[in-house]
Amino acid sequence: MKRKALFSFLTIILIVAAGCSNKNGQETRTSKENKGQTSIPYEIVEAKSLKVSRIFGIGYPGNDQGLYIASNSGIKINRAGKWLESNANRHQYMGFQAVESGFLASGKPEKGTEYKGPLGIVKSNDKGKSLEKLAFYEKANFHFIAAGFYGTSLYVINEKPVEPLSLGVNYSLDNGKSWRESTLNGFKADSFGMMAVHPKNGNVLAMATRSGIYYSSDSGDSMKLVTEPLMVTAVTFLGDSLLYSSVENEKIMLKTLNPVTGKQTTLNFPFLDYDNPITYLAVNPKNQKQVAFATYKNDLYETTDGGNKWVSLLLNGKNERD
Repeated sequence: MKRKALFSFLTIILIVAAGCSNKNGQETRTSKENKGQTSIPYEIVEAKSLKVSRIFGIGYPGNDQGLYIASNSGIKINRAGKWLESNANRHQYMGFQAVESGFLASGKPEKGTEYKGPLGIVKSNDKGKSLEKLAFYEKANFHFIAAGFYGTSLYVINEKPVEPLSLGVNYSLDNGKSWRESTLNGFKADSFGMMAVHPKNGNVLAMATRSGIYYSSDSGDSMKLVTEPLMVTAVTFLGDSLLYSSVENEKIMLKTLNPVTGKQTTLNFPFLDYDNPITYLAVNPKNQKQVAFATYKNDLYETTDGGNKWVSLLLNGKNERD
């Protein structure tokens, strides 16, 4: 697939992209007041009142208990219904990905910190207190990042020229030290969208597009359409199967799919209006009955029993208890 054609696809999936658009060593940073005079020791504290105007990703980091959301004002954490947040380093984390040792992200640093933007790809193993610079620090932001929960595989959709990446899908199997272009043979969609990587096999990739889900077992070099040609707004792995949300006949659906056998199931979940599709899905790889989803209007739901009962954690970005 030619680079010129790849570039034309980067009108990235309309609904998901709308939410994103409208050191090698580690070092600890702390937020500072406007003139940089007073440091604030980094802590995870109880959120007395919670209002999120944008969600940039959700997930279950393996080094902590609870559901993380990456917001326009830093990390928020829900532990058993109680909301926590960082009191400093409130960066705008785009492309947020939970992994076994913490989380990965791109994005923009909070003003007043010593971090510079764009963040490139960074990693935190201590709940956001410090960031390890993996690649492209001060060079690029990535709205779409995918990573295996276990291991060192990374995927990005590159929208602008930045060496050594090609435009389109690129991957690294060594935590960002070296990169290759995914050749995407068989990929016929007219858009890129959310990517997901198998939690244990970094060569297995799925991508949601407005033409269905494309699946690859060779790091995106060959892609196969594994659903009907329908709009898919979010996808993640549920073990070896896929958990995804689609829009069908003006109705939002939540389904699982085994991409090898084709077996599919439809899941029950809280009703959502057609103009409020699911934008992010998360499964806890250490407890696959723990699943969450976020929507375009910043609603957040979670189940801890595999979908029999769902709990509303945020409504329009607000804690319903506030």
